[in-house]
Amino acid sequence: MPELPEVETVIRGLRPRLEGVRLSRVVQRRADLRLPLPENFAARLEGRRVTRLARRAKYILIHLDDRQVLLCHLGMSGRMTVSGAEAGAEREPPGPHDHVILTTERGDEIRFNDARRFGVMDLVDAERLEQHRLLAGLGPEPLGNEFSGPELARRLAGKRSPIKAALLDQRVVAGLGNIYVSESLFFAGISPRRAARSVQGDRAERLAAAIRDVLTRAIQAGGSSLRDYVQASGELGYFQHEWAVYGREGQACPGCTCGLKGPGGIRRIVQSNRATFYCGTRQR
Repeated sequence: MPELPEVETVIRGLRPRLEGVRLSRVVQRRADLRLPLPENFAARLEGRRVTRLARRAKYILIHLDDRQVLLCHLGMSGRMTVSGAEAGAEREPPGPHDHVILTTERGDEIRFNDARRFGVMDLVDAERLEQHRLLAGLGPEPLGNEFSGPELARRLAGKRSPIKAALLDQRVVAGLGNIYVSESLFFAGISPRRAARSVQGDRAERLAAAIRDVLTRAIQAGGSSLRDYVQASGELGYFQHEWAVYGREGQACPGCTCGLKGPGGIRRIVQSNRATFYCGTRQR
């Protein structure tokens, strides 16, 4: 599933093509994705001008000039890609998984493609956005000013679950997923097995800083491309080439001799049905 860096990368690719631009035509090619599409979905979008694009956790928020917000979630396999209106350019005809197609007044085409149909598109009143069932109760944005070591420690206090599971809880921190939690715990030197409630003080400060750093670097690299994810331009992300531990079972981790002697190396365990990768030497 695309995580925060992938969603942020898609938004940054869509922004110059959509912000300030009117949607001249909307084609809805099925009635539902994971959830039913809103009634009169295409008609409510056609003619609307996009005022700005934003992100909340893993959700794309396309604000419109009628105070409605087009809320999008990419699900497991969703893509939002742009086909430009350059002179002489030929577009491929819509494929079987191109479920919603937005055409702008400039002639750009944005396709929402979702082979597994786990994605979501909804129209929400801007005033009620934070109360939407998919957004209500989300924790702080890890790249926002409200996120800090003390705030993270406060949200982890009293939690008996392993820190890995706690960080995947969107009520603790919004937008984190399996890959970036494993990477952040590695750089913070914290074992994924450690009880969440014990991550206080300096540990919480290290972890908050690591989360910010990992996410920032991932966005700069265009996210991580696994299976279906591509940027809005159709290009792959490259952060998978910078992973320190994720997917590297049995290898030595960066800056450590853990895999050079004995049965060491990066370990893989399963927590809450999700693969976790970590260094048993560096992470305590």
